[in-house]
This record gives sequence, structure tokens and C-alpha cells, in this order.
Amino acid sequence: MTGFSWEGLMTFLRRRGEDIVQLTIDHLVVVLISLVLAMIIGIALGIAVRDRRFARSAVLTASAVAITIPSLALLALLSPVLGLGWLPTVVALVFYSLLPIVRNTVVGLREVPVSVLEAARGVGMGSSRVLLTVQLPIAWPVILTGVRVAAQLTVGIAAIAAYVAGPGLGEYIFKGLSSLGSKNALNYALTGTVVVILLALALDGLFVLISRFTTSRGLRA
Repeated sequence: MTGFSWEGLMTFLRRRGEDIVQLTIDHLVVVLISLVLAMIIGIALGIAVRDRRFARSAVLTASAVAITIPSLALLALLSPVLGLGWLPTVVALVFYSLLPIVRNTVVGLREVPVSVLEAARGVGMGSSRVLLTVQLPIAWPVILTGVRVAAQLTVGIAAIAAYVAGPGLGEYIFKGLSSLGSKNALNYALTGTVVVILLALALDGLFVLISRFTTSRGLRA
């Protein structure tokens, strides 16, 4: 294998700067799209099953089993049906994001004190209003923690989606691994891996800020 050098890496980064930026943007966009869809589905599922023991157990168990499916295997199964590129990538990322979001939605809603719910009903609030104005705001920090976990999962799995021509930095990682021994193999793999890590850290920091500005002061730890 060609030896690594900082000078060679810097030259590599200068020559492919625009390409790296575009891949990073694509990676971020596919992750955000998947997270938004997973939040819509996951929070809705959590709300629907929170007070139904059998349905709640079934949904959480199914989500837990689903997340154990190897990502490469899932992508390989999706590609003949959905083709290559963005669609199978988004479907796979939503699939893996559901468990932490559904689980935390259920936990957050069920941890709302009964006394708070009774007080809300006592002042004439209906079920929908109690959910929207009392339960969800109180459960929000727990739900957002699930979204943060899902974000970290999706950033990593999005890189593997290059296997089915998915968008993002996985292209560089796979290119580096498939050309081991060539001049820039290590530079490709190292660049893709490091930028994925930095992107994951940046997203986590973003969710910390979102949590700070969207959580009531009385609920902040």
C-alpha cells in the first residue's frame, strides 16, 4: 500500500475540495430528510400505542428486531425493488431511525405525572388538547434524545448506503477501500471517514442547541 503523508493528504483535499463539500451536503440532506420522515412516523406511532399495552409491546419489539438487520443486507434487499440512489437510502435510514424515536416517545409520554394530566382535565381540557399542550411539551426532551440517537445512527448508515449508489461521503470510503494499494486509496477512505465523524458531532451539537431553545426552562436538567 502506498504510504500515508500529510503533504499528500493536503494536496488531495485542495484538489477535491468542491467534491468533498458537495458530498458532505448530500450526506447531510439525506440524513435530515430521513430524520424528518422518521420523526413524523415514529412520534405518531408512539402516540398511537402509548396507552395500549399489547400494541406498544408489539411495536417496540418489532422495532428492536428490525434494527438488528445488517444495513448492507437491508440495502441489498431494497435495491431490486426501489432501484439505486436516494430512495433506498432514505427508506433504510427511516427504518433504522424508528426504534429510538418510537421508544423515547412512548417513554416520554408515559412519564408525564398523572397529577398533571388530572389537573389539565380538571380545567376542562379535552384529550387532544392535553396531548398537544401538556404531554408532548413535557415529553419533548425525552423524544428529542431519541432523535439525537437516531441522527447518529443515520449519519453512519448513510455512509454504507454508497453500496447502492446512495448520496454522501460513503462514496469516498468505498472508493478508498476498493482501490487499496493505489496512490490515493488511503486519502479517500480517511477523508470520508473523518468528515462523517465531524458531521455526526456537528449534528449532535445542533440537537443540543435545539433542545435548549425548545425545552421549557422548568424541564431543563
